[in-house]
Amino acid sequence: MVELLKNLADGKDIKHKEGFEMGIKIGSKKLSIEDVVKVARYNETVELPLEIKERVCRNREIVDRKVKNREVMYGVTTGIGELANVILSPDQVKQFQRYIVYSHAAGYGEPIAIENVRAAMLSRINVLCLGHSAIRLLIVETLVEMLNRGVSPVMCQKGSVGACGDLSPMSQMALVLLGEGEAFYQGQRLSGKEAMEKAGIPTIVFEARDGLASINGSNVIAGMGAIEIYDADRWLKTQEIAAAMTLEVLNANMFAYDERLHKARGYSGAIECAENIRKLTDGSELLNRPGKKVQDAYSLRSTPQVVGAAKDTYRFSKQMLETDLNGVGDNPLFFEDDGGTCLTGANFQGTPLAFALEFLGIAVTTVSVLSERRLNRLLNPHLSMGLPAYLTKGAGMFSGLMLTQYTAGALVCENRILSNPAATGSIPAAADQEDFVSMGMTTAIKMRQIIENANAIVAIELIAGAQAIDYRKPLKPGKGTQAAYDVVRKYVKFLEDDRPLFDDINTLTRVVKSGELLDAVEKDVGRIF
Repeated sequence: MVELLKNLADGKDIKHKEGFEMGIKIGSKKLSIEDVVKVARYNETVELPLEIKERVCRNREIVDRKVKNREVMYGVTTGIGELANVILSPDQVKQFQRYIVYSHAAGYGEPIAIENVRAAMLSRINVLCLGHSAIRLLIVETLVEMLNRGVSPVMCQKGSVGACGDLSPMSQMALVLLGEGEAFYQGQRLSGKEAMEKAGIPTIVFEARDGLASINGSNVIAGMGAIEIYDADRWLKTQEIAAAMTLEVLNANMFAYDERLHKARGYSGAIECAENIRKLTDGSELLNRPGKKVQDAYSLRSTPQVVGAAKDTYRFSKQMLETDLNGVGDNPLFFEDDGGTCLTGANFQGTPLAFALEFLGIAVTTVSVLSERRLNRLLNPHLSMGLPAYLTKGAGMFSGLMLTQYTAGALVCENRILSNPAATGSIPAAADQEDFVSMGMTTAIKMRQIIENANAIVAIELIAGAQAIDYRKPLKPGKGTQAAYDVVRKYVKFLEDDRPLFDDINTLTRVVKSGELLDAVEKDVGRIF
């Protein structure tokens, strides 16, 4: 142990490629949602500080000592699941870790997106660096090198029930450590061995505890969930931009956005939403017209209460995900007190993550419904405060934006179906030893689709809002909505005569997802909360 720590201090461990600029220090600070996105989506590198390496090595020493003394430890000197009462011989202990990974790599379907794979790997690395998994440092260093050099294991989307963690996809990750399985590297899908060789990363042989410690957590759910929460936050802000645009062209009564009204009730999300809308519409000539209603319809008047509730839900979900990212989701856990304690439990259970993502999915779906209802008021001549039917001058000959509402309605319907919870759908496994599971991976998969659909819904409202602004000229919108309008018109031209609209919808959806529209607005009006 002393020699190993000396080698660490001397830098005699796996080295990074020449020119690598070290990024996020794992284990030395709390890992945030934003950190996950930087690494997973934007390829920020990660680093293991010396003190973290020392912590991992000290914790590993517990397992080495207990194996030498032939003590009984779940998943180390015993089988797993319903076979936990089977005691392994000393010769079987090392081989067993390889067989765990083999047997659990039983997934199905298309590969998980590379950014989600990278997020899952980062999540697992952070768990292992907390020093209760008793894994060898070499395993952690190899995972870090895979992240930094762009080796992304091929992991099937389907197969995890989210208890005992995401065993199936995480086992496909672990296979690549052994030089097996498959991985993406520099745009190619290769064998795990070839990908590791091309990246210059030595493969390894598992020893006691290494296999199970590599896979036994809900890290795919955590990684995917972190990215989804980041995207949901940006989508909610884009929703406020679309709402502001619609409010202006429909000459909404802005008493509903008065700060005093929302402080009287007290929800922070509603207070923030109303403030954002006021900021976005500041200076609007469109809102200074006569002919306002005493009270607008709920879809216009209730935006702060509905979007605000979604913002509060987002904060809850983010707190849950960041707790998991910085906690030890593994089994068993090893503690350095009293000479080394081994405790078995269920910290791999994905239910906290599943609840957070289910709740956020419901929130995003509900706000999408509000967006579709505002779209309806833009297109319906009986509700649009003098705008032409379907936002076209030639209604009858032309259908204008009529069919965009059909698309929005179809997406809302799909999101309502996807918002039905998977987290209540436990199906027992492993001969009823694992008789309750979270189904959190199913939640994460459908949450991703909810956000995908929601991006298209808000893009459609933005297209209609920009079309309506053109019909209100020469009156000018607020500073924030003007910035949004300019981005829309950069990609979607005014609809003079009917044309196929699928390209407009798909293009602006990509722009919304990229953050270009939100960034342009925040550049002009400052940060939207």
